Order: sequence, then C-alpha cells, then structure tokens
Amino acid sequence: MKKYVYILAVFAFIGVVAIVFKISSRTVTPQPNETIMEMNRQNLNLSPGNRIELPEPVEDGDMSLEKALTLRRSIRTYATDPLTLEQVSQLLWSAQGITQEERGFRTAPSAGATFPLEMFVVVNNVEELKKGVYHYHPHEHKLAFIRETDIGDELARAALSQSMVADGGAVFIFAAVFERTTDRYGERGRRYVYNEIGHASQNLHLQAAALELGTVVIGAYRDEEVESILQLGEEYDVLYLMPVGTL
Repeated sequence: MKKYVYILAVFAFIGVVAIVFKISSRTVTPQPNETIMEMNRQNLNLSPGNRIELPEPVEDGDMSLEKALTLRRSIRTYATDPLTLEQVSQLLWSAQGITQEERGFRTAPSAGATFPLEMFVVVNNVEELKKGVYHYHPHEHKLAFIRETDIGDELARAALSQSMVADGGAVFIFAAVFERTTDRYGERGRRYVYNEIGHASQNLHLQAAALELGTVVIGAYRDEEVESILQLGEEYDVLYLMPVGTL
C-alpha cells in the first residue's frame, strides 16, 4: 500500500512541476508570433520621419565570397513572394553599412572618406513594411520612412518599361551628393563618385547572390522623370536602380 502511495506522490509532484514550468514560460518569454505581430503593427503604422530599427546584419555568413562570385548574375524575373526585413537590412548593410564606428568606414571604399552616396528603398512587397519610399541611415542602421506611395509601375515606365522595377520586392536606389566629394577634389571628384557607386552596387549584387535573391543593375532610365517620381530632393542625383526579388 505504501508503495502505491509513494508512486502516486511522485506522479503528482511531476505534474505540479510541469504546470508551474508551463505557466512561468508563458509569463517570462514572449511568444515569437506576438513579437512579430507587434513589429508588423509598428512598421505598418509609420508616419513620415519615423525610423525603423533594422535587424542586425550578419557579418560571417554561410556562403563564401568565391561561391557568391560564381552565382552573381543579372536576374530580371522574380517570384511573387515578399522580401523580409532581414534581407532588406542585409542588402543595405552590404552596400553602405558601417564597418568601423570610429571613422565611419563602410563596406565600400570612398575617396577621402567623403561618402557621397545615399541609399533609398522603394518598397513594393516587403514583410513588415508598407509600400513607399525609405531612406537608409547607416550610422544608426535604421530605415527612415519618407512617404507611403505605390510607385512601382510608374518607376518601371520611367526606366524604359523594365518590368523588374515593379516586380521586385524592393528597388534599391543609389543616389549621390556630388558636392561632398567635389568640394575636396574638384571636378575630378565626380569620377570618384562613379567609381564608388560601382563598388557599392557590386557589394549589393554579391550579397543578393549569397541570400539566393535575384537582382540586376539598371542605369537606363529617364533621369528627370525618375527623380520627379521619387521626390528625394534637389541635392540628390539618382545614379543607379537595383530591383531585388525572390526566386
């Protein structure tokens, strides 16, 4: 009899421990889905000027540089699946992310560390973000919301009807403030800016390959029309468009 009482007591104790553990887990650790839903609510209710904390970039990924180089191709056809905020974060960091805080050095070289490039993103289809235009702030690794708008089709027409501009989950816009470099180097500084945009865009291209995403560089578009659609400001010259999409 005592043996059965002992066994029942052991099972009862295990049951109590399991219940306590389950309750404590619920109260201490937020459910991942709840966290994601809250992030969605915050980012989808942004006002102009609000900044989004981007996920931390990965600095030591699974794919080697050599492998990414072999995979890099101009890809113009994308699936309809959205990009994730993590992918957008990683792509922006690859192009203009900060790699040394003290002097603000970035992933791409810049003549005299003048950093004339500015990154903007046109969101067509990205999880946790509403459609619109955003501005990347590399020192904070944040994305500033400029305005809500659906300009994918219009931007594609201005890019000589290249449909991938509308089909990609996002279009990464490379713009420049030439005066940052020409004030130091004179007219030759313009050449340095064009050199720099080649470095940065190749970084993004390789990062897209490493993330198994598709992209292509676009330099064929009507300048004034594109700048009118984007409304970035007179100080910015748009130099390159890179739509990125899932495969």
